[in-house]
Amino acid sequence: MEQPLILASQSPRRRELLEILGIPFSIVVPAVDETAHAGELPEEYVVRVAHEKAREVGSRTAGSLVLSADTVVTIDGEILGKPRDRADAFRMLEKLSGREHRVYTAVCVMDSARGRVREGLDSTAVWFNALTAEEISGYIDREDVMDKAGAYAIQGFASVFIPRIEGSYSNVMGLPLALVYDLLRRR
Repeated sequence: MEQPLILASQSPRRRELLEILGIPFSIVVPAVDETAHAGELPEEYVVRVAHEKAREVGSRTAGSLVLSADTVVTIDGEILGKPRDRADAFRMLEKLSGREHRVYTAVCVMDSARGRVREGLDSTAVWFNALTAEEISGYIDREDVMDKAGAYAIQGFASVFIPRIEGSYSNVMGLPLALVYDLLRRR
């Protein structure tokens, strides 16, 4: 790769996943408002935010190849972002309990030198076992859920609550590697 690759993210999980590809990169944290617009569908929201992150970081790093992503958990049409507090985390996990939900991640690769943008969207269905209030509280006590969409991390202890997924595991972690690889390869 002749251009420097920049990951527009502060997520340690995205950093770890991108390292799997063996491509050198640096990190620039984007400064964008991640508030959902009224009536915005989850798929539209993640695509918009991923694009805004890439554009904002690209404006500060001329000539670079910028990779950005945004992930949401959604159930019953509600976007479950990062919880505001413990009560919000409990509410989210209670809502996911015993049900299927969707995780959407949009990925944007912006090549400012060539004036190209490649974008993609991945979706994974995730099933949670039914959880007791004690299990939810215990999980919140055990792991830092405050920086995780939907208040859980599939790669952590929450994996014991998830009997099945349909789609990309790395998508649920926040960076669908097959999609990222394809976008970088096609740029």
